Amino acid sequence: MQKTLSSRLGTLLAGSLVKQIMIGLIAGVALAWISHDAALAVGLLGELFVSALKAVAPVLVLMLVIASIANHQQGQKTNIRPIIMLYLLSTFFAAVVAVAFSHLVPQTLTLAVGSTEIVPPSGIAEVLRGLLMSMVSNPITALMQANYIGILVWAIGLGLAFRHSSDTTRALLNDASEAVTWLVRCVIRCAPIGIFGLVASILASTGFGALWQYAHLLALLLGCMLLMALVVNPMLVFWKIRRNPYPLVFTCLRESGVTAFFTRSSAANIPVNMALAKRLGLDEDTYSVSIPLGATISMAGASITITVLTLAAVHTLGISIDVPTAILLSLVASLCACGASGVAGGSLLLIPVACNMFGIPNDLAMQVVAVGFIIGVLQDSAETALNSSTDILFTAAVCQAEAERETSRA
Repeated sequence: MQKTLSSRLGTLLAGSLVKQIMIGLIAGVALAWISHDAALAVGLLGELFVSALKAVAPVLVLMLVIASIANHQQGQKTNIRPIIMLYLLSTFFAAVVAVAFSHLVPQTLTLAVGSTEIVPPSGIAEVLRGLLMSMVSNPITALMQANYIGILVWAIGLGLAFRHSSDTTRALLNDASEAVTWLVRCVIRCAPIGIFGLVASILASTGFGALWQYAHLLALLLGCMLLMALVVNPMLVFWKIRRNPYPLVFTCLRESGVTAFFTRSSAANIPVNMALAKRLGLDEDTYSVSIPLGATISMAGASITITVLTLAAVHTLGISIDVPTAILLSLVASLCACGASGVAGGSLLLIPVACNMFGIPNDLAMQVVAVGFIIGVLQDSAETALNSSTDILFTAAVCQAEAERETSRA
């Protein structure tokens, strides 16, 4: 009997998170429709989920960045450099696109602001001053207060220092990063229950107009991602290969993007990209490095998610930002995206880093993260499809350009 119960529980936990979130979403809407009081009562489940995210996110950012920098391998093949440049340009341009469209179609969110006092920065000078002061914060204080800028600075510094440590130490850091990622997976596995409580309580307290708000936000996110996939990325590819980029773009979207949309994991899609690279006849020494690397730093979709949700919070709270501040946000969002965790919804956990720029407290930032999980069924799938298809797209573009260059020389 006990074994049967354990096996059923294991099957439930191993099931599709997308389906479970959909069930939680539908159940939350139904409960809010049926019973107002019961819907408000289950709001505790949503609060627990948000609190768990708040607890684990600072440690996740710290360990991921330290381990990533400490275990970085030097002496890569020279073809990797132009691919990395395209990865970084795409991630930055994605943030710029998100900033532009967030200003054209500003979004607002339903946040429980309460009595929290928010002092928005008056301009770029104050933002930079706040960033500099956050950077020199005590690391323990940064972790306790969820000062993500300070956490990033200490993580980068420690990661660079640990690059000179022994292989055993770097392996330990990698294991620690994997352990924290496992804890995050456990928390995210509770997302269906948390979303059930969040949706039920939000709809009960604010009405069903919140659903239309989520649809608008999701449409903006998906629109920005489509623009990147069908306009900006093809322009970057054309810059490299100097011919019509769309045959290659559509091949990568069809062969890689569709699979990534359903697996919702760039890491899980690496074998698919490797197989496609082999069929395209690309240089194995290049794609065997660039594709796994792209699963870590090629994060255009994550950059869009971080920027759009951060600016939605900014607009909700009535914080005005100028153009230089928006450009700075694009840079911060790009850096955050490159450090996004490989777990489903990993980019959402880095939203507080960008929110810190505008003096938005961690409590409110984590409510924005929770909103991201509510729309995450489609948002995370589209984000992963863009990220993973971009990996193979830019690898193919650089390899083909290099092959054509060598042919012309011969």
